[in-house]
Amino acid sequence: MDVIVWLVVGVGLVAFEMHHMALYALFAAAGAFAAALVAVLFPGAIAIQLVAFVLVTTLGILAVRPRMSEVLHRRHDGKLGRGVHGTLVGEEVLTLDVVGDVHEIGHVRLAGERWLAVSGSGTRIPKGSKVLVTAVQGTTLTVWSIDGTPSLPEGFDIHDVSDADPDGAKGDHP
Repeated sequence: MDVIVWLVVGVGLVAFEMHHMALYALFAAAGAFAAALVAVLFPGAIAIQLVAFVLVTTLGILAVRPRMSEVLHRRHDGKLGRGVHGTLVGEEVLTLDVVGDVHEIGHVRLAGERWLAVSGSGTRIPKGSKVLVTAVQGTTLTVWSIDGTPSLPEGFDIHDVSDADPDGAKGDHP
Protein backbone atom coordinates (compact mmCIF):
# COMPACT_ATOMS: atom_id res chain seq x y z
CA MET A 1 0.00 0.00 0.00
CA ASP A 2 1.03 3.53 -0.45
CA VAL A 3 2.48 5.58 2.43
CA ILE A 4 -0.18 8.25 1.87
CA VAL A 5 -2.99 5.71 2.30
CA TRP A 6 -1.60 4.56 5.66
CA LEU A 7 -1.17 8.18 6.80
CA VAL A 8 -4.74 9.08 5.80
CA VAL A 9 -6.05 6.00 7.62
CA GLY A 10 -3.99 6.92 10.70
CA VAL A 11 -5.20 10.53 10.76
CA GLY A 12 -8.80 9.38 10.27
CA LEU A 13 -8.48 6.98 13.19
CA VAL A 14 -7.00 9.71 15.41
CA ALA A 15 -9.96 11.95 14.54
CA PHE A 16 -12.36 9.10 15.33
CA GLU A 17 -10.60 8.52 18.67
CA MET A 18 -10.87 12.20 19.56
CA HIS A 19 -14.63 11.90 19.22
CA HIS A 20 -15.10 8.62 21.10
CA MET A 21 -12.18 8.47 23.56
CA ALA A 22 -12.40 4.69 23.99
CA LEU A 23 -8.66 4.15 23.33
CA TYR A 24 -9.11 1.57 20.59
CA ALA A 25 -8.89 3.67 17.43
CA LEU A 26 -5.81 5.37 18.88
CA PHE A 27 -3.87 2.12 18.76
CA ALA A 28 -5.20 1.29 15.30
CA ALA A 29 -3.90 4.72 14.26
CA ALA A 30 -0.50 3.85 15.76
CA GLY A 31 -0.61 0.62 13.74
CA ALA A 32 -1.39 2.60 10.58
CA PHE A 33 1.54 4.94 11.25
CA ALA A 34 3.81 1.93 11.84
CA ALA A 35 2.61 0.47 8.55
CA ALA A 36 3.36 3.82 6.85
CA LEU A 37 6.92 3.65 8.19
CA VAL A 38 7.28 0.12 6.84
CA ALA A 39 5.87 1.36 3.50
CA VAL A 40 8.61 3.99 3.37
CA LEU A 41 11.29 1.36 3.99
CA PHE A 42 9.71 -1.43 1.91
CA PRO A 43 7.28 0.12 -0.61
CA GLY A 44 6.21 -3.13 -2.25
CA ALA A 45 5.93 -5.28 0.87
CA ILE A 46 2.19 -5.05 1.51
CA ALA A 47 2.19 -8.20 3.65
CA ILE A 48 4.85 -6.76 5.97
CA GLN A 49 2.91 -3.49 6.17
CA LEU A 50 -0.25 -5.37 7.17
CA VAL A 51 1.67 -7.40 9.76
CA ALA A 52 3.10 -4.18 11.24
CA PHE A 53 -0.40 -2.69 11.36
CA VAL A 54 -1.95 -5.71 13.09
CA LEU A 55 0.98 -6.25 15.46
CA VAL A 56 1.22 -2.63 16.68
CA THR A 57 -2.57 -2.34 16.99
CA THR A 58 -2.89 -5.60 18.94
CA LEU A 59 0.05 -4.86 21.25
CA GLY A 60 -1.31 -1.39 21.96
CA ILE A 61 -4.80 -2.61 22.79
CA LEU A 62 -3.67 -5.56 24.90
CA ALA A 63 -0.57 -4.15 26.62
CA VAL A 64 -0.89 -0.37 26.75
CA ARG A 65 -4.63 0.43 26.67
CA PRO A 66 -5.48 -1.05 30.09
CA ARG A 67 -2.79 1.04 31.78
CA MET A 68 -3.69 4.21 29.86
CA SER A 69 -7.37 3.70 30.63
CA GLU A 70 -6.64 3.32 34.33
CA VAL A 71 -4.50 6.47 34.40
CA LEU A 72 -7.09 8.50 32.48
CA HIS A 73 -9.96 7.39 34.71
CA ARG A 74 -8.21 7.70 38.05
CA ARG A 75 -9.49 10.61 40.04
CA HIS A 76 -7.43 12.97 42.16
CA ASP A 77 -8.37 11.20 45.39
CA GLY A 78 -6.76 7.97 44.14
CA LYS A 79 -10.03 6.12 43.49
CA LEU A 80 -10.75 4.69 40.08
CA GLY A 81 -13.32 6.63 38.06
CA ARG A 82 -16.39 5.07 36.50
CA GLY A 83 -15.30 4.59 32.89
CA VAL A 84 -15.85 6.57 29.71
CA HIS A 85 -19.54 7.27 30.32
CA GLY A 86 -19.52 6.48 34.02
CA THR A 87 -18.39 10.00 34.90
CA LEU A 88 -21.85 11.16 33.78
CA VAL A 89 -23.52 8.93 36.35
CA GLY A 90 -24.48 10.87 39.45
CA GLU A 91 -24.86 14.20 37.65
CA GLU A 92 -27.92 16.27 38.49
CA VAL A 93 -29.52 17.89 35.44
CA LEU A 94 -32.79 19.49 34.33
CA THR A 95 -35.15 18.02 31.78
CA LEU A 96 -35.61 20.08 28.61
CA ASP A 97 -38.93 18.45 27.77
CA VAL A 98 -41.09 15.59 29.05
CA VAL A 99 -39.00 12.47 29.68
CA GLY A 100 -40.83 9.16 29.64
CA ASP A 101 -40.08 5.51 28.92
CA VAL A 102 -38.41 4.18 25.76
CA HIS A 103 -41.53 5.10 23.77
CA GLU A 104 -41.41 8.72 24.96
CA ILE A 105 -37.73 9.67 24.93
CA GLY A 106 -37.03 13.18 26.13
CA HIS A 107 -33.97 15.38 26.54
CA VAL A 108 -31.76 16.81 29.27
CA ARG A 109 -28.87 19.27 29.13
CA LEU A 110 -25.62 17.84 30.48
CA ALA A 111 -22.15 19.35 30.16
CA GLY A 112 -23.49 21.96 27.75
CA GLU A 113 -24.94 19.34 25.40
CA ARG A 114 -28.46 18.07 24.71
CA TRP A 115 -28.73 14.35 25.57
CA LEU A 116 -31.48 11.81 24.94
CA ALA A 117 -33.01 10.66 28.22
CA VAL A 118 -35.46 8.03 29.43
CA SER A 119 -37.11 7.73 32.80
CA GLY A 120 -35.61 4.93 34.88
CA SER A 121 -38.91 4.49 36.69
CA GLY A 122 -40.93 4.43 33.47
CA THR A 123 -43.10 7.32 34.68
CA ARG A 124 -43.26 10.65 32.86
CA ILE A 125 -40.98 13.36 34.23
CA PRO A 126 -42.18 16.90 33.40
CA LYS A 127 -40.13 19.54 31.60
CA GLY A 128 -37.92 21.55 33.98
CA SER A 129 -37.65 18.75 36.56
CA LYS A 130 -34.43 18.09 38.44
CA VAL A 131 -33.21 14.55 37.65
CA LEU A 132 -30.24 12.35 38.48
CA VAL A 133 -28.36 10.39 35.81
CA THR A 134 -28.19 6.75 36.96
CA ALA A 135 -26.99 4.98 33.80
CA VAL A 136 -25.75 5.51 30.26
CA GLN A 137 -26.63 3.27 27.34
CA GLY A 138 -25.04 4.46 24.12
CA THR A 139 -26.12 8.08 23.75
CA THR A 140 -29.17 7.79 25.99
CA LEU A 141 -29.15 8.64 29.70
CA THR A 142 -31.36 6.90 32.21
CA VAL A 143 -32.61 9.50 34.69
CA TRP A 144 -34.62 9.45 37.90
CA SER A 145 -36.58 12.35 39.30
CA ILE A 146 -35.03 14.02 42.34
CA ASP A 147 -37.95 16.40 42.91
CA GLY A 148 -40.41 13.75 44.00
CA THR A 149 -41.70 10.25 43.50
CA PRO A 150 -40.88 7.65 42.50
CA SER A 151 -37.75 7.19 44.53
CA LEU A 152 -34.33 6.32 43.10
CA PRO A 153 -33.63 2.71 42.14
CA GLU A 154 -32.94 0.31 44.97
CA GLY A 155 -29.27 0.32 45.95
CA PHE A 156 -28.46 3.64 44.24
CA ASP A 157 -27.02 6.09 46.74
CA ILE A 158 -27.02 9.65 45.41
CA HIS A 159 -24.15 10.56 47.76
CA ASP A 160 -21.94 7.57 46.93
CA VAL A 161 -21.71 7.24 43.14
CA SER A 162 -17.92 6.86 43.38
CA ASP A 163 -18.34 3.19 44.30
CA ALA A 164 -20.15 2.42 41.05
CA ASP A 165 -18.91 -0.31 38.76
CA PRO A 166 -16.11 1.04 36.50
CA ASP A 167 -18.20 0.54 33.36
CA GLY A 168 -21.65 1.40 34.64
CA ALA A 169 -23.54 2.40 37.70
CA LYS A 170 -25.31 0.98 40.69
CA GLY A 171 -28.95 0.43 39.94
CA ASP A 172 -28.35 0.25 36.19
CA HIS A 173 -31.83 -0.10 34.70
CA PRO A 174 -32.16 -0.72 30.94
